[in-house]
Amino acid sequence: MPKKKIRKVYDALVEGAYQGLSDVELHDYVFEQCPKATSKRLVRAALLALSDPHVQDRNVLNVIYALAIKHRLDGGPDSDDDDE
Repeated sequence: MPKKKIRKVYDALVEGAYQGLSDVELHDYVFEQCPKATSKRLVRAALLALSDPHVQDRNVLNVIYALAIKHRLDGGPDSDDDDE
């Protein structure tokens, strides 16, 4: 089971993606739900969602994948070190 902080980000990420949010809107939604989230946690939560067999909607998976890649490559503005 993932750590509590990552799980909270995961829940917000999947919930927002299922609501039809993507890219900046999804990012903002996640950080509104989890103000202390970091880019690193967002990427980890996205990888968790991509490997979750319960998340089967192709569009949701594509949105989460795109957000993870974007944050993994550029680090994002919130890429501070993560103190797990």
